[in-house]
Amino acid sequence: MADDIIDVQVKDSEQAQQLKTVGWISYLLHLVVAVAAVVPSAQPSIGLLLIALVIDLVKKSDAEGTWQASHFSWRIRSVLWAGVLYVVTLPLFFLLYLPGAIAWLVISIWFLYRIVRGMVDMNASRPVGLPR
Repeated sequence: MADDIIDVQVKDSEQAQQLKTVGWISYLLHLVVAVAAVVPSAQPSIGLLLIALVIDLVKKSDAEGTWQASHFSWRIRSVLWAGVLYVVTLPLFFLLYLPGAIAWLVISIWFLYRIVRGMVDMNASRPVGLPR
């Protein structure tokens, strides 16, 4: 009976570590894209962002019921909101370039903030998005 409990704890610990590794990989991919979005003329492929999004969508169910679930949702929501905001502000580039560039810079800084905040909370092994 005690061996069964130890086996479950070891398995849970291994799964938690695997989820944390996946989370770090995803955050690092997001970070590369977020930093490049703020730095002029340093645009990595949107493929990195899509890879990170797919990783998060696939592994999100594995994190259900753990503190890491908030991180998967946080990253998915960050990408989706940034994507929507970029698309909504795209016409500004066609009408007036400067307002569009400013809007995209603000969105990029917001996205970078969300990724860094998530990384800080991940490093502390706590859920993200909770008031401090």
